[in-house]
Amino acid sequence: MEYPGNLFVVAAPSGAGKSSLVKALMELDSRVQPSVSHTTRPPRGQELHGREYYFCSNETFDQMVVQDAFLEWAKVHGNRYGTSKQAIEQRMKMGADVVLEIDFQGAIQVKRIFPNAVLVFILPPSWEELRSRLERRAEDSPEVIDLRLQNAATEMANAREFDFVIINEVFERALFDLKAIVHAQRLRYSAQRIARSETFSALNIH
Repeated sequence: MEYPGNLFVVAAPSGAGKSSLVKALMELDSRVQPSVSHTTRPPRGQELHGREYYFCSNETFDQMVVQDAFLEWAKVHGNRYGTSKQAIEQRMKMGADVVLEIDFQGAIQVKRIFPNAVLVFILPPSWEELRSRLERRAEDSPEVIDLRLQNAATEMANAREFDFVIINEVFERALFDLKAIVHAQRLRYSAQRIARSETFSALNIH
């Protein structure tokens, strides 16, 4: 089904800069809105329920899985994350471009349900830079960093499943690439036909 809005799914190995790029994109483009996922992990730092995530118990998450309420869900680093179908569809129907930040497993699940979803994978420029970024974050122990690097090998091997790949070597350049993808999708025939229906009608394009 075609919606006035687009669904962008952004995935990356931990430390590649996915969250920073998506945050910068939303600051520049008010039409791009985040999807707030449910998670069973506890809040970190200044995170708030309903802003960064909907924090829920394992029991609540299980109930939503049974009710088929999730567009996708996956277990990542020992915790579960899920995206509400209803919340995504509602925003797209209102013309918003929704961006999902999820792991590669979830991205592929989303594509099966929403064939028009645009999948974007963010790559680091090198293994050395990826490790350096994880260490600079100072959020994880050396053991957790090693685990994230092991997971990154599996994740990056699935980049071929995505529509677009951005190498985040220089942040400003990577952000430009991400903006270009969003803008190009808005210029597709089907998207323009919905967004500029009066113009199409005036030009007798049906």
